[in-house]
Amino acid sequence: MRKMFPLIVLLLHLSAVYSDSHSLRYYYTAVSAPGFGIPEYSSVGYVDDREIANYNSDSRKYRPSVEWMKKLGDDYWERNTQRGRGNEAVFRHDVKIVMERFNQSGGFHSYQWMVGCQLDDDGRITGYMQEGYDGEEFIALDTRTWTYIATMSQAQISTQRWNSPEVQVGERNRNYLENVCIDWLKTYVENGREDLERRVPPQVKVSARDEDDAMTLHCLVYGFHPRHVDVKWMKNGVDDVPSYHTTHVLPNPDGTYQIRVSAEVIHKEGDSYSCYVDHSSLGAPLSIVWGRRAGYKTTSTSDTSSESNSAKA
Repeated sequence: MRKMFPLIVLLLHLSAVYSDSHSLRYYYTAVSAPGFGIPEYSSVGYVDDREIANYNSDSRKYRPSVEWMKKLGDDYWERNTQRGRGNEAVFRHDVKIVMERFNQSGGFHSYQWMVGCQLDDDGRITGYMQEGYDGEEFIALDTRTWTYIATMSQAQISTQRWNSPEVQVGERNRNYLENVCIDWLKTYVENGREDLERRVPPQVKVSARDEDDAMTLHCLVYGFHPRHVDVKWMKNGVDDVPSYHTTHVLPNPDGTYQIRVSAEVIHKEGDSYSCYVDHSSLGAPLSIVWGRRAGYKTTSTSDTSSESNSAKA
């Protein structure tokens, strides 16, 4: 049985927002039966990576997730609560239809609809609209032709109907992605600008572990905002470390982010390794040097809280 979770994670990572560009994304999920602690229907909205509102079939209310969304007033929340209840009925029906196309009569299955738009700081607008089934892409909107593409054979019935000259669902959704979605994004960003565009400088810890002739260097960068950050290992002050293992930029509960960058190197006498970190909150990039202690074979760490003055390039 395939599950829906990998699809959610993948799209979150693909929707990175850089500098003061901003994005608005919605995830709608229906499941064939309650299970794994997941409501039968839910929707969640995000500005950038910040959850702003949610609805589910347990609460049956559209509710704010951050304080600044409350500025929109009671009418906004009542209107979207009614819309959420209508969507709940539609999605419950849709998951049954897709199950029939896969000849499935039982089991735990998920159907998702994901839609979002992004406004870059240079004014460029992009958007996407996708549907998924059991964690894999089912249908996607091609935003060059504004037609739908079936990524599973079971979706061809829908794409043929949606792309027909009489229906043209893609063209209708083009207006949403290029206009309606962007207008709401601007409203949300204006209300939450202090939170969304705050500058929080990163903390950095470097460590290393010896493994026979090789050494694995680790650079943990955490507690920074906004999301975009440049992190890499340098050898003797030069970008000369050939391979990295990099985690995704992950959100922290307080709205900041973290990332870990590791590199395997062959340490030679006289070589110096440093973790280079550049972020919009910094006046200049940081360069945190890892220093080997004599006879120390496990892990050593440095923290920018004690090195910030000398570490700036």
